[in-house]
Amino acid sequence: MTAKQFDELALNGTGRLSRRSFLAGSAATVGALGLTGGLAGCATDGGMTRAEAALAYGPLPDEKFPVPAVDLDRIDRKFYRRTVRYETDEAPGTIVVDPGQYYVYRIEEDGYATRYGANVGRSGFLWSGNAYIGRKAEWPIWTPTPDQIGRDPELKKYAGGMKPGLDNPLGARVLYLYQDGKYTLYTIYSTVMPQTIGTGVSSGCVGLLTQDMFHLYARTPVDTNVVVLPA
Repeated sequence: MTAKQFDELALNGTGRLSRRSFLAGSAATVGALGLTGGLAGCATDGGMTRAEAALAYGPLPDEKFPVPAVDLDRIDRKFYRRTVRYETDEAPGTIVVDPGQYYVYRIEEDGYATRYGANVGRSGFLWSGNAYIGRKAEWPIWTPTPDQIGRDPELKKYAGGMKPGLDNPLGARVLYLYQDGKYTLYTIYSTVMPQTIGTGVSSGCVGLLTQDMFHLYARTPVDTNVVVLPA
């Protein structure tokens, strides 16, 4: 699988909104959504308006590699970031991945969670279990596994690592999943390809829109627990 094939679609989108404006807008959006009642895992209200989504998913031109705005016409609005009711025994801060529904949750206080739309492993590559964030990285190098190279010999040229950038499959931010002190080879990564959200495209990793990944990454320290539910 080539880096382009990792998300199976081409890059697109441009924009001019500064990162500072994006972050301020995201905070305002979260506040506007509020915390009202609802069923577990369901939106507490109608979610973001189109205008709020355009701000929350705007471009990030101040990054090392400028990130384009999300093309909102290429993602179902049910996958916009939301605050939802989510009853669970997991501690606040825990990340819960629900591959069957294509959502990632960050558990908050008092029975709520921040919910993100996600892409997940394709058929034959789904997995479930407990893990934790062993390390984090900004604009990481991506190195294909021997199995990936075996499935796609073209990846051999990246055996020493693929340099950071928008074409890099891990994108701008990545959270590496560990079990018992060892890297599992699975990650939660960022993508600039909104068409992949709500689909199975990877070899078991979980992808969020880059703007959502920024939101989660900033709130996720190393050693955070991760629970991946059965699909």
